[in-house]
Amino acid sequence: MTYSIVARDPATGELGIGAQSHFFGVGRLVGWGEAGVGVAATQAFVNVDYGPGAVAAMRAGAGAQAAVDAVTAADPLSAYRQLGVVDADGGAATFTGDRCAPAATGLVADGVAVQGNMLASEQVCHDLMEAYQGAKGPLAERILTAMMAAEAAGGDVRGSQSAVLTVYSAQRSDTPWNQVLIDIRVDDDPDPVAELSRLLPRHRAFDVVGAVIFAPDLMIGPYRNVTPELLGEKLTGLADAAGLLGTQNREPDFWRAVLLARSGDIDAARALFANLFGYRPALREFLRGIGPLGFLDNVEDYL
Repeated sequence: MTYSIVARDPATGELGIGAQSHFFGVGRLVGWGEAGVGVAATQAFVNVDYGPGAVAAMRAGAGAQAAVDAVTAADPLSAYRQLGVVDADGGAATFTGDRCAPAATGLVADGVAVQGNMLASEQVCHDLMEAYQGAKGPLAERILTAMMAAEAAGGDVRGSQSAVLTVYSAQRSDTPWNQVLIDIRVDDDPDPVAELSRLLPRHRAFDVVGAVIFAPDLMIGPYRNVTPELLGEKLTGLADAAGLLGTQNREPDFWRAVLLARSGDIDAARALFANLFGYRPALREFLRGIGPLGFLDNVEDYL
């Protein structure tokens, strides 16, 4: 009921998953992974246990093929399952049970596995692989390029409904939840891959916003230990994020105004706050509310 791609970027070591299905919320079922360990896509008449099971096997030292063998051997209904796995060294493996609904196939190459079932044709997977291998840029963009090619080849024969794109860092960690770089799910949309493409730059923009507003010294607590270079980088990043998001979302501009005020650029902060209050008057009370929390002294000067 799905096509998917699991891959490792040889330049960065990042691990990624992309999948699309004519099924609601494919992201909660198909994609599993852990930074510095591996990624797995479990699908067809899905056994969700395959995903965390394959990741656990890789965490314990198994390569991609051994992880596939371990989870399929433990399942008496493996003929109905499909699984793709890539490990942290770039080993790749795919499995398609002989009772998966046609068209069903899987392909592997160095650092990438693609697989699909209920496809318009096997060409979907061939185009998925070829487009990925020919794509340039960051891993997330390469996976999206591949998924667009799969859609153009016919994709899921039943149509499109949901999609997922996840990227993990190369850094194995005791807190792997902090190493998820991209996590986007489209649960119900007539063109979910196009929606992933729309959301990815917004995801990156809000990563920039989060890197400012969650940062001690820069934004949380007293303003200190902030070099001119760091300040300039963060202000530029917020301005770029604001340009991407446009007037429908002024979050980057609000925190840019706060950062300008914290750094002592009072006139620029006042001008930007005035613009924001004209756009959304309720932001005036929001600013008043965060003043006592330590974000901004003398908040009345900006109201």
